[in-house]
Amino acid sequence: METKGQKGGLDLGNLKAGGFIKERERDLFTVRLRVPGGRLSVGKLKKIAEVAEKHGGDYVHLSVRQSIELIHINYRDFDAVVAELGEADQKVASCGARVRVPVACGGCEYNPNGLMDTQQAALEVDRNIFGIATEHHKFKVGFSGCPFDCPKAPINDVGFVAAVEPEINLKECIACGLCAQSCPSGAVHPGDDQKPVFAKENCLYCGDCIKVCPSGSWQVRQLGYMVFAGGKWGRRPLIGTQVASFLPAGQVVDFIGEVLNWYREAAKEMGRIRLGDVIFETGSDSLLDHLRKRFPNNVVDKAAAPQVILTRFRPSPTTK
Repeated sequence: METKGQKGGLDLGNLKAGGFIKERERDLFTVRLRVPGGRLSVGKLKKIAEVAEKHGGDYVHLSVRQSIELIHINYRDFDAVVAELGEADQKVASCGARVRVPVACGGCEYNPNGLMDTQQAALEVDRNIFGIATEHHKFKVGFSGCPFDCPKAPINDVGFVAAVEPEINLKECIACGLCAQSCPSGAVHPGDDQKPVFAKENCLYCGDCIKVCPSGSWQVRQLGYMVFAGGKWGRRPLIGTQVASFLPAGQVVDFIGEVLNWYREAAKEMGRIRLGDVIFETGSDSLLDHLRKRFPNNVVDKAAAPQVILTRFRPSPTTK
């Protein structure tokens, strides 16, 4: 790895883009590791601990984006750190105006609430579009395996929440009432014959009715991701707006790619600006029209602007 950078010293901009972030102390950096979906093999974890102990401080940092960060790494050790991590196929992440490492919950492998394989989705995004330059600003992606939405999809530039739409075969129903008892939103209630009545407008698409049904009367009508675009946190946070529903898992990478294409074009002449701010300034119709060309069956008809969250700190009232 070339660490000299620009004449007269290190090129801190390029280093940060490559996952090496300058610390307060002279010559010391934080090295951010690439952990798509927040999942590490035990073998990688052991190697990371070994490298951290050899080259870093007394601890590592677990970032809010599911990365492990090696603290207090001297820039002279960069080559050795990268090489030793490479022995376990552990890569360094990136910063700057690029597609960041995707975050994800555990998905459906072991979580009883999980509906879709978010870990697989995160790996596909990491393999195909991680590190791609956006030309404008950072770009974050997150996956939630159920409507509990632990990764907080709407505060990502593009966020995905797994959802299932149920339907009922009343002929097979045994009127046990378990679906109504398990429904968290009142979308299912007993009718006059004690068989369930489905109020779709109240449905959270969690699939609990399907999971508890002993007769198999409740079935999957459609399964996919609810997609949000334009979210971000920080000093001026925005809650993203829903732009698609029940997007198939196999279309996730292509969908993100089209959002990126629109972002690059729409943000020209706007400088350093996040996706959500572009949508907020231009309105959502342009983005929806662009996405609808490739995903006509999933893009919503209308989308509100990203929602502004006011976080400005207020001074305490003056005490007289």
